Amino acid sequence: MPIAALSQAAGDALANDFEALFREHYELVYRTAYSVTGNRHDAEDVLQTIFLRLLRRQSANLGSNPPGYLYRAAINLSLNIVRSRRPQGPEEELERLPAPPEPAAPEPDDPIRRALIDAIAQLKPRAVEILILHYEHDYSDAQIARMLGTSRGTIAVTLYRTRARLKKLLTRTMTETR
Repeated sequence: MPIAALSQAAGDALANDFEALFREHYELVYRTAYSVTGNRHDAEDVLQTIFLRLLRRQSANLGSNPPGYLYRAAINLSLNIVRSRRPQGPEEELERLPAPPEPAAPEPDDPIRRALIDAIAQLKPRAVEILILHYEHDYSDAQIARMLGTSRGTIAVTLYRTRARLKKLLTRTMTETR
């Protein structure tokens, strides 16, 4: 078989593997990103970025746990987006910046949801992973433990501590906005 034919066959196999990977896991990545960012456009950006990076690697091989890899990538990229939204400088500098254009179809801006997203952005990525797997994807503690390669007890303790931290962050945020 000529080299060009082998190259074409390898490219077709890679395209088929990539398409199968995307079809199987795009919903997990999108839902995870939306859960963290609270924004449809950001979730779509996360989805696109992750799969474009995989395509550029020219390998759809994600080891023995593709959902775990993609989930962690979605969490990390989503947290980066949420954290980048936070003001970095003094408020006076922000007032001098031009207002961003209004989106074509604005999403509802619920202050409680906004406070929750801001609070989640302050958590450690591992805690966010476990939180989203449990509450958004409805995985049990045992399923999360298997997926992340840890014990069920560790997951339960992390969830408990994360809920307590979220409650504290939300209480502080809601008190400050009054």
